[in-house]
Amino acid sequence: MILEIITPVKKVYSGNIKLVQLPGSMGSFEILNHHAPIISILEKGKIKVVEEGGQELFFEIGGGIVENKDNKIIVLAESV
Repeated sequence: MILEIITPVKKVYSGNIKLVQLPGSMGSFEILNHHAPIISILEKGKIKVVEEGGQELFFEIGGGIVENKDNKIIVLAESV
C-alpha cells in the first residue's frame, strides 16, 4: 500500500506500508492491504504507520480527512 500524509504546508510522509492506524471520529481504526474504499474524518491524535520493513513511525495530527482507494491512502492533515 502507498501512504501519503499531507498538510497545507508540505508533504510530511510518502512511502510503502503494511498498515496505518488512524484516530477516527468514532474511535481508532486500521487500514490494511485491500481494505474497502473509505473516506473518514480524523480527530486530533496519533497516526501509527508500520512500514514494509517493520519499522513503526508515529505522527501527531491536529485532525483531518483520510481517503483509501485501490491501496492508496491519502491523509490530509490540518497539522502534523
